[in-house]
Amino acid sequence: MKDIVLTTINAKWIHPSLALRLLKANLGSLEENCEIIEFNLRQPLGEKVEALLAACPRILGISVSIWNHTATLELLAELEKAWAAHNAPRPIIVLGGPEVTHLPPESAIFQYADHIIRGEGETAFKALCENIMAGMAHNTQKFINAEPVNLEKIKSGYHLYTDEDLAKKLIYVEASRGCPFNCEFCLSSLDSEVREFPLDPFLAQMDELVSKGAKTFKFLDRSFNINIKRALKIIEFFLEKIEGRKERLVVHFEMVPSIFPDELRKALSRFPPESLRLEIGVQSLNREVCARIGRLCDPEKELDTLRFLREKTNAIIHADLIAGLPGEDLASFGRGFDRLWIALNSAPPNRRAEIQLGILKLLPGAPISRHNEAFKMRYKPLPPYEIEETSVIEAVDLCRIRNFARFWELIANRGLVNFAPDEPVFDKFMALSDRLFAHFGQNWGIAREELLEILKREGFSI
Repeated sequence: MKDIVLTTINAKWIHPSLALRLLKANLGSLEENCEIIEFNLRQPLGEKVEALLAACPRILGISVSIWNHTATLELLAELEKAWAAHNAPRPIIVLGGPEVTHLPPESAIFQYADHIIRGEGETAFKALCENIMAGMAHNTQKFINAEPVNLEKIKSGYHLYTDEDLAKKLIYVEASRGCPFNCEFCLSSLDSEVREFPLDPFLAQMDELVSKGAKTFKFLDRSFNINIKRALKIIEFFLEKIEGRKERLVVHFEMVPSIFPDELRKALSRFPPESLRLEIGVQSLNREVCARIGRLCDPEKELDTLRFLREKTNAIIHADLIAGLPGEDLASFGRGFDRLWIALNSAPPNRRAEIQLGILKLLPGAPISRHNEAFKMRYKPLPPYEIEETSVIEAVDLCRIRNFARFWELIANRGLVNFAPDEPVFDKFMALSDRLFAHFGQNWGIAREELLEILKREGFSI
């Protein structure tokens, strides 16, 4: 058994945590005395409790995000009961991650924590563990404000991906941290300085991952194509690995649609089918709304980028829209959805493109909260803090959009039916979504066969 256990509850089994691996890799002499135990949201609570109870660590570090906050709170409550019932020693509990960095001190989850690291934890967690192991934890405050780390000095955690991770899971990597833009709904707006990992060592690490059998790389960089020269070097590296390769190799980048010079377009057009996934953050095509929240917006340029990607590349495109932004009503959102739909359907249907429709969330610490009073923004008090109504969208319509988003994912994004590529689809699908919700009474747990039967009755060709 190890004295230090790092854990988190991942969204899915295929999503291993890079954060935990970075923390372990930067523990110095304590790295060998640290174990990573990962769970997923669908895993029974009892299994999680039993695993951590059996590990019996001296220090328990937990990474908390908006998606696992509630599940982590439940886990901590059950662990307290289990330690007491089994007369087991309670470890020192350290919380970290984006969710706890900006939560108010009175938040319920903090009642179970001995220490909370706010900010990047690679250096701060090591120092805290050293103090605890030396019996000096009493000298450390409960809330630890960690400074951004020097990316040239921390160790990578890629060697801690297991053979099973490499063969069967998404491999998360990051070439940079921070984002130069100031979109108020995003916590990256609080870190406007883009810091880059040294490129040559990074590419050497990617090369080693490929040689060990990694198949799917997902970059965590918020705006991968900010530095075009650097982005092209990384793209060229993966193109060399993909070209002529028999085994599947996939790379996933998040890119800004307004920054697509010719050299980037040419490079992306060289990826073969099924090897490139692009997440393109559109969020809104309403210039006034984007200006209000500090987001760069050039609809024509962004739509032109999407048309190019659909017509001239094999990229699988995930285009993001957010409903509920301050001042954007249902009609404006629908117009933006239709413009995006038509732009994405300018290519043959065998090239995949998805619209990922999200609902605005008030991330703790995000500056978009400054609009709450002026636009009567009311959010759910519990994670993931989704918007419930605004001054221009009633609660009932936001509920309809939530249903729309879920049914769109089940039907359109999964290719169950085909819609006219050059016609507006928002109003038609909203009406269909309303009927589906009235029939099922829910937008989850729906059997695919029953959904297909309803769609056939609606006159869709399956």
